[in-house]
This record gives sequence, C-alpha cells and structure tokens, in this order.
Amino acid sequence: MTTTSTPPTTAPAAGAPAGPPDRPFLTRFRTPAAFLLGAVLLVGVAPLVLSDFRLGLLAKYLCYGIVAVGVSLAWGRGGLLVLGQGVFFGLGGYAMAMHLKLADAAATGETLPDFMLLYGTEGGLPWWWQPFAHPAFALAMTVLLPMAVAALLGVLVFRRRVKGAYFAILSQALAAALAIWLVGQQATTGGTNGLTDFQGFLGYDLNDPVNQRMVYVIIAVALLLLMAGARQLFVSRYGELLIAVRDSEERVRFLGYNPADVKLVAYVVPAGMAGLAGALFVPAVGIISPALIGVVPSIGFVIGAAVGGRASLVGAVLGAIAVAWAQSTLSDAWPAGWTYLQGLLFVVAVGFLPGGLASLRTVLRRRRTADRVTTTKGVTT
Repeated sequence: MTTTSTPPTTAPAAGAPAGPPDRPFLTRFRTPAAFLLGAVLLVGVAPLVLSDFRLGLLAKYLCYGIVAVGVSLAWGRGGLLVLGQGVFFGLGGYAMAMHLKLADAAATGETLPDFMLLYGTEGGLPWWWQPFAHPAFALAMTVLLPMAVAALLGVLVFRRRVKGAYFAILSQALAAALAIWLVGQQATTGGTNGLTDFQGFLGYDLNDPVNQRMVYVIIAVALLLLMAGARQLFVSRYGELLIAVRDSEERVRFLGYNPADVKLVAYVVPAGMAGLAGALFVPAVGIISPALIGVVPSIGFVIGAAVGGRASLVGAVLGAIAVAWAQSTLSDAWPAGWTYLQGLLFVVAVGFLPGGLASLRTVLRRRRTADRVTTTKGVTT
C-alpha cells in the first residue's frame, strides 16, 4: 500500500495575512522622509538663518559632500580605495574656471584672461583653451572629461586585474602628477596660484550676494539629486553585483560576469561626480589651484567618507562636511597639527571603526547582545 504524503500547504490560515507582514509605516517611509527633511534644511532653512559668509562656507562643504557620494559608491560599495579623486575634482574645476576666465575677458574686451596678460603669454590664446569659450562645451567637459580620464585609466587598470593597495597608489600618483604639471604650466594654468578672481558665472555677477545664494542652492540641489540617484544605484541589481565583486571577485567571474566592467562603472561614475563638485566649487569659493587637487586633498576626500561611514550615503556626506568644517576651523589656529590630526582620524576610522560613525549604533548593539549572551551562558553553567 502506497501512502501519499500531504505536501505542506503554503496557504495562509483563515484570517491570517496572505503575505509577509507589511513593514511599519515609519520604516517604509523613513528614507523619503529623511530626504525631504534634508531638502528642507538645505534649501529652505539654511539660506534663511545663515549669513552670506556662513552660507558660502556651507556651499564649499557641500561640494566635498558631492565627492563623498562618489567615494561611498566606489569605496564603500565597490571596495575601490580611490585616493586620487582630486584629479577629477580638479579637471571639473579647471574646465569651469577656464570658461569663467574667458567670459570675464570677453566682458572687458580682452582676448586673453588677466593672468595671461600678466605673465605675458606669447602666441595668443592656447588652442586647448579656445573651446571652453562656449558655455555648453565647458559645462559638458566638467563631467565628461573626468569620466573619460577615469574610463581610460580604469580600462588599463582593471583589465590587468590591478587592485588593492596597488590601485590606491596608482590613483594617488595620478593626482600628484596632475598637480605637478599644473604648477609647471604657469603661463597657461596660473601655476601655483591657479585660476581665481572670477567676476561672473554664466552671465550672473558673482559679487552680488543674491547670485551667491543662487550658487549655493544649485550646489545643494545637485547634492540631493546625486544622493537620490546613488541610493537607487545601491539598491539596484548593479549595486548587488558590485558588492558581490567586492566580496568575491573570482566567484562573480565564475558565474559569467566580468568584474572589470562592474568596477569600471564604480570608478567612472564617482569621477563624474567629483568633476561636477569641482565645477560648482569654482563659483562658490572663487578659486581652483593645484593645492586643492593634489595628494593631500585627495586623501582628505577619503577621510571624510571614512569618518562618517563609507558604506552609508548620509554618513559619508556628513563625515565629509564635518571634516571640512574641522579643517577650516582648526587649520587656522593649528596649521601644523591639522595634517597629523587628519591622518590620525583616518587611522582610527579604518583600524577601529571600519564602518565609520554611521556604524557606531550597530557596533554598540552587537556588543550589548554579545554581553547578554555571555551573561546568560554564565548563569546556565
């Protein structure tokens, strides 16, 4: 006699819910609510309560926050320690600055920017400056040029399976090379002084406080949009694949994916974000120079994300803003010691709190749980 076992039913019992229980209302809408609150604070409250000087500083910090969004994607999700983001920040910044200098020169009837007249540049305007007289070309280059450089470098590096410390050192060497090259081209890039003293921004007078506030709002909106876009990327299928590549690259390759392509996207997209941040930094702060894009600033971009929490978008952005604020505050009173403090922050964050301050709550909760389990075992024995 054959007995037929009854398969376990998956139908819910009478009166029971048909599927998994819905998430609580606060959990479901926590992210949109936090995003809306951030938008209200940045775009609505900050311009009302902060002075023009403080708002200008906040605009500068938000530019660093935009870079941190890219660092969170590349390093936090992809495991790529990008120590050369200053390169892409500088490319975007110089693309915007070249256009603004040419626009200022055209407004005064000159054919050369003021610093070229001062340095006595011979042969007229360099050929590679001329396309930046067109605003559409300059704006496009602020993002496309860094992405193109990152794509070229990424193809060469990731196809050869260069990773880890070698990739970090290579990206940092690129930042040092660009800064040295800019310093040596004083007649065409401003050398150590860089490009500064901008009068207008796409037809608006930068000396007008109203226009400066407009620049701040543009930066704040750009940061919010990039955070929203990056979050969608995090929760997408690509985001899951990127984490898989970070955790086990060989296993992903065995499954038929090319890890080099996945990492290339995680390197190129943050480069575009850094370029946009550099472009917005120029009208907000009024200068771009080799000192802002070299090795030390590139490490500073990473330190902010590490302190706040590189795997958390909000943590990385807040960490970048906090470190930038601390640098502005402490470097004036303690210029020699700030660099050491910056390095100490990086060591502490990476060595003792890899998830940054954003993971502090989780770490404390796990420690309490472990202590409770230990206490229970002690009572039982």
